[in-house]
Amino acid sequence: MGKVVTIVSGLPRTGTSLMMKMLEAGGMEVVVDNIRKADEDNPGGYYEFEKVKEIKEDKSWLEQAGGKVFKMVSMLLYDLPADFTYKVVFMEREMGEMLASQRKMLERKGQDTGAENDAENKRLYEKHLTEIKDWLKGRANINVLYINYNETMADPHKSADAVNGFLGGGLDVGRMAGVLDKSLYRNKSAAVSGEAGGEELDKDSEDEMIKAKLSSLGYM
Repeated sequence: MGKVVTIVSGLPRTGTSLMMKMLEAGGMEVVVDNIRKADEDNPGGYYEFEKVKEIKEDKSWLEQAGGKVFKMVSMLLYDLPADFTYKVVFMEREMGEMLASQRKMLERKGQDTGAENDAENKRLYEKHLTEIKDWLKGRANINVLYINYNETMADPHKSADAVNGFLGGGLDVGRMAGVLDKSLYRNKSAAVSGEAGGEELDKDSEDEMIKAKLSSLGYM
């Protein structure tokens, strides 16, 4: 293919849409289909491409993604074909904030979150993050830059500059930093209450639990 495929990844509500918007403003072409419309949770748009969710079955579109950027939830990174070269901007966020934001998103979708166990979700997500980071370290064809959402909100120019350097330069860092709207930073740090329930399951079972959660949020 000759061109590196760039991906913005992370768990839901960690600023992946914000990073896509920053990259677009900086001059990068984004791979989106606008099927998922902007709403109260993401007023600036989701920047999604539905075919990403089916990458295990259909990878043909990747041939056209070289030199561009698309968004992919972290659990789907395992399905990337090994015959491409990737640069992944992986977004992270304070866990309490991320869980609070996910909970509000589910509530707005009309889903009952009363039985949600933040402590158990925290355990599952933290385990997933440890596993995906270890997996990424072992992939010679994948380079990763971790960007913290909270730090980006505090100093957008610093994060924009880091991303620009990681992607080889040439992006408009000022325009990237200028897209942030701090009024949308609504789910500030929140303590995770409760205890993780039940005994730990095998990896496959826990992965299925995470996939179900991501699916309920609309990311798989």
